[in-house]
Parts: sequence; C-alpha cells; structure tokens
Amino acid sequence: MDHAPSLPPAVGVGFRPQHFSAILERPGSVGFFEVHAENYMGAGGPPHAMLEKIRRDYPLSVHGVGLSIGGRDPIDAAHLARLKAVDERYQPTLVSEHLAWSSHGVNFYNDLLPMPLTAETLARVVGHVDCVQATLQRQILIENPATYLLFGSSTIPETEFLAELSRRTGCGLLLDINNIYVSATNHGFDPYAYLDDFAVNAVGEFHLGGHHVEESNGERLLIDTHGEAIADAVFALYEKALQRIGPKPTLIERDNDVPAWEELASEVATADALLSAAKSNSRAERAA
Repeated sequence: MDHAPSLPPAVGVGFRPQHFSAILERPGSVGFFEVHAENYMGAGGPPHAMLEKIRRDYPLSVHGVGLSIGGRDPIDAAHLARLKAVDERYQPTLVSEHLAWSSHGVNFYNDLLPMPLTAETLARVVGHVDCVQATLQRQILIENPATYLLFGSSTIPETEFLAELSRRTGCGLLLDINNIYVSATNHGFDPYAYLDDFAVNAVGEFHLGGHHVEESNGERLLIDTHGEAIADAVFALYEKALQRIGPKPTLIERDNDVPAWEELASEVATADALLSAAKSNSRAERAA
C-alpha cells in the first residue's frame, strides 16, 4: 500500500464551478483544492474539463461521502470501483472518507450517520478501511464526525476508536476542527480535552467549516452545515490544534450558500495567518 506524499502545509478550498473563472484570474491564491469524489464519477462533461485544468495547476485532495465506512453492509463494490476510477484519473495527493454510515441494503441516505463505538463496530470499520486501501493501493484518511446523539451502548471513546483504527489499518486521520466544536457543544464535553486525546501523529489534514445554531427552550444545537462563515471559536480551536500537531494542509469547506470568491478568500487569509504563524514557530523550534 502506497503512503502518498502529504499535501503542502497550506490552506485549500473545496472547488466549486462558480469560482472557476476567479481561480484562473488569481493563480496561486490557494494552496490546493479538494473535491467530493461522487461529483466526478461520471465519464465526462464540463465538471471534468474544469477539474482537469485545476489539477494541472494545483495539488488535489479527493473527499468521499458515499462509501458508508461505518455501515453494517460490506463496502459497495460498484461504488468503490467508481472511486478507484476517480483516483486513477486525477491522482490526488490525498483521499479521505468519514467515520459514518450512509447506506443500508438498497437504501441510500443523504446524511452521514453515527454508529455505536464498540469493539464490534471497530472490527467492522477496520475491515472496511482495509478493503478500501487494498483496492486503491494507497493510504486513506478517516474524518472524525459531527454528532447530534450518543449511543448508550458505546464503550470506546471516539478519540481512542480513531487511534486504534489508524493503528490497525495504517490509515491516516483527517481532523475536522468544526466537527469537534459541534460535537463538544451538543454533548457538553471540552473540545480542547478532545484535542489533547487525539492521535496527533496520524493527522494528515485539517478541515475547517461553518455551522448553524438552533436554539429552543434555552438549549443550543449546532448543526454542521458548511453553509456559514467559520466561527471565531473554531478558529481558536484550530490555532490550538496547530500548536499541538504542527502545520498541516488545511481545507476550508463551503458546500452550501457558497459565497463569492472574495468572501471565501477572506477566510483563507485568516486560516493562512494562523498556519503561517505555526510554520514560523516550527522552524524556530527546529533551529533552537
């Protein structure tokens, strides 16, 4: 199994066709682009033409949302074959998926759903990750989820579950900072303690995104929407993650209510300032 070289420790964004012209007019304005694999599983058309141009000029990361890594069923062979075709066509530097499930039998859901974190679940997810990595012949990254409920049957803390998954399969981990903050707020735990417990040596990429706040009867529920600006509290947690883990490629996700390129570039600049400071600190520590 190949361990693909890391993306540069730079700030990237999810590629959206409406930004294509602005990207061409401002070369080098971001460090890399990320796309959802499922959007490029067709044979051709304008989306592929755009992405082929982007791929010539920028590093690329592919993020899957449909493998149902945490599902009870075996990995869907047809879907995995389509993912492999995207991987071979674009040769992305990183491929990632979610610790979640989204299908059962013939039913497919437009959500990333949670599962109980148990020894049985861990063994099943290990098998699924092994299957995917063996088929792709490369390491993948698995992302920590945003959750809205907890299972009484769970016996393994999420950070321990992900660390053991990485140890058994050799997969890397994608640390979504917004997901930590969303889950911590929803369930009442300390996001900084979660970060302290995370398997930092396995982290290959950060994600940053926005969330929606629902308030009812004095209670708050955060929903991971990728449709709002990144909250200050998420940027603060990202800064702490950089101090603990070091500089890593950082992806800003905006999948809903996608803003103009200039607005997105402002968030890129905020993240880049934090990442650049972490790079400077890392160089100073090595020189000391």
